[in-house]
Amino acid sequence: MAKIRLFVQGDLASKNIVELNFQQIHYLRNVMRLNPGDTITVFNGRDGEYHANIQELTKNKGNISISAQIKEQDSCPDVWLLFAPLKRDCIDLIAEKATELGASSLQPVNTRYTITTRVNVDRLTANAIEAAEQCGRLSVPEVKEARALESVIYNWNPARTLYYLDISETAEPIAEAFAKADKNTPSAFVVGPEGGFSEDERVMLAKCAFAKPISLGKRILRAETACFAALACWQSICGDWK
Repeated sequence: MAKIRLFVQGDLASKNIVELNFQQIHYLRNVMRLNPGDTITVFNGRDGEYHANIQELTKNKGNISISAQIKEQDSCPDVWLLFAPLKRDCIDLIAEKATELGASSLQPVNTRYTITTRVNVDRLTANAIEAAEQCGRLSVPEVKEARALESVIYNWNPARTLYYLDISETAEPIAEAFAKADKNTPSAFVVGPEGGFSEDERVMLAKCAFAKPISLGKRILRAETACFAALACWQSICGDWK
């Protein structure tokens, strides 16, 4: 039984040959000590999951031959996570855990109280790919470039409900909001930085018909914890944990 899963870019069908990138070659050859003839499993977010046999694995070149399909392609719930960039370890954790929790898109947003505006999209994408490989999902969330919150809101598609985490008393408890939500409506969350949203940002969000304030209770959570709590609650009520 193959124990190694890789996300690849090539098309997956029986007898197709797919080239491996340098990082994958290094991982299979030098970390896992595999050889030509060994079996792994692969997915690409489009064609499901397949067994694959290593055909060539040298220092600079590697490819695999696709064999039998294991799983047909499925679809993750259509839920996005927007979050204010945090310091390196925390933002890496968001990419990893949000992938495990089934987010379909990751969008860093710069807010007034954002503590850092530098976002390494390639690093976040690598973290998301590794998390998808390890957790068994058949897709990788799209990781987008950081944008200003105002710009994201201005260009928002109102058909997608945007839940924003709010500490005010007018925010609806998260479970109540999801219990009466249309389960077929695309959704998204926006989580502010450790300092929360500014008053101007709250006013801007409150004016948007597609935006709904929700509360995670009386305890003040770290920003990354709030991301995971919101996704977990949504998945249990509206997503694929039902």
